[in-house]
Amino acid sequence: MFALVQQEFIQNAFLAGTIVALVTAVVGYFVVLRTQAFASDSLSHIAFAGSTGGPLFGLSSLVGMFILTILSALGIGVLGERVRGRDVETGMVLAFALGLGVLFTSIYASGRNAVATVSALFGSILSISRGDVLTTLIFGVLILLLLVFLFRPLLFASIDPEVAQTRGVPVRLLSIVFLLLVAITIAMAVQVIGALLVFALLIAPPASAARFTRRPLATIVLSMVLGLAITWIGLTLTVTGPGGRYLPAGFYIATLATCTYFAAVIASRRSAPHRSHVVAAVPLTRERLVERNHRKEIIKH
Repeated sequence: MFALVQQEFIQNAFLAGTIVALVTAVVGYFVVLRTQAFASDSLSHIAFAGSTGGPLFGLSSLVGMFILTILSALGIGVLGERVRGRDVETGMVLAFALGLGVLFTSIYASGRNAVATVSALFGSILSISRGDVLTTLIFGVLILLLLVFLFRPLLFASIDPEVAQTRGVPVRLLSIVFLLLVAITIAMAVQVIGALLVFALLIAPPASAARFTRRPLATIVLSMVLGLAITWIGLTLTVTGPGGRYLPAGFYIATLATCTYFAAVIASRRSAPHRSHVVAAVPLTRERLVERNHRKEIIKH
């Protein structure tokens, strides 16, 4: 294992995976809090269309992903808070983006492009160069700095947008800016874990962390720890596979993320078994009251 770590491509994989795990954990916390998981999943599929369409127009796959995901995020962001109830519209955009990806792939069909398509779908973390790591680091730092600057107003707008708007918080603008950050995060992460699997790192760690604590900072820190553990263990299993064969890192990471979430669900229910039964038994108005009290508790912290 020590000899493997000394190889540059293994170092690049762990460095890029670490950056992506940290950034997706922080961004994913707000995605889960704002109930925009489906919109984020749609952006990841749109990134696939961008990666396959970029070379067709003389651009790199990364540039194509950035352009298409940012434009799509702007379009979704215009809906503002209404995006939560627009699953049909978001689903249609998702289907159209996948159709574009298939079209671009068929037009620009070649052996080299087939490899690029597979990489865009499932990631190619073991082929990341040191330049890709540097690019990932720059975008990751910028995203985290912006989230630190926007943390309090974005948290307020995510928990109670109506009250936040009456207090003068630019809820619509924050929604657009946040979706832009999600788009950049997804485009950055696709080259590591792929368009179909980026959802695992973006949602599973923060959703699992939220099962154990309601404090925002504690949830984010725990989400980062889980994201790092999932990524590092997944990469370790990849490079130490049976017979020296490198199995897909995306498979390990997605599997570990899924198992982590369901383990968190089981553990949280066992630690507080009465809470799930109470919520299931009360009417809808009572559920909304419980949710509002939960949001107030988050604001206190």
